[in-house]
Amino acid sequence: MSKAKLLIVEDDPNLGQILQEYLTMKGFSATLRSDGESGLHAFYDAQFDLCLLDLMMPKKDGFSLAKDIRKVNVEIPIIFVTAKSMQEDVLKGFNLGGDDYVTKPFSMEELLVRINAVLRRSTAKKKEDLPDEYIRAGLRYNYQEHALTIHDETVSLTTKENELMKLFFENLNQTVDRTVALKRIWKDDSYFNARSMDVYIAKLRKHLKRYQQLKIVTIHGEGFKLIEAK
Repeated sequence: MSKAKLLIVEDDPNLGQILQEYLTMKGFSATLRSDGESGLHAFYDAQFDLCLLDLMMPKKDGFSLAKDIRKVNVEIPIIFVTAKSMQEDVLKGFNLGGDDYVTKPFSMEELLVRINAVLRRSTAKKKEDLPDEYIRAGLRYNYQEHALTIHDETVSLTTKENELMKLFFENLNQTVDRTVALKRIWKDDSYFNARSMDVYIAKLRKHLKRYQQLKIVTIHGEGFKLIEAK
């Protein structure tokens, strides 16, 4: 069984190192970053199974970081680890999509139990939801197969088309931020990559032209949205 990959974003260097060493000792692959911006870049650059986020950090606080992570991945578990114990902070953490909220000081043993519990729920949900395949009447999209089937005609998607299509389906009827898409798929939001992405989105629009119920629209100044007709 492969190790679960954790992203730890904690600005206290001593606590961050203790968390990384303890969780590594317990069988996890743990990546440590010390501020919100570097934490977000790490998230863009790799696939993680769970995020441990401090709240009070330089450059980008934990709540802002969680919002940015949720723009890319609505399913990944997030646990806030923080000294902020006011009820309004706890409620805000859960309302932003947090899966758990641990206040400092805490025992490593308790944190480990909470991490394992959240990962178990996440794994069970992934199996239940089958997120790599999306089926509608007359349409089937399979991420693993790079295949988009519309009315019994299958198109093989390129790697970039496939990643974009998965991102759109993960955020169906929601705006996908242009910068977020570039960071996640191209790892860089340069002008040339942005033009490249526009080309691939044009290809996806062409693929979907035969399926009237789904349409990729441009949200000017923000990004794109895959809209499903009701």
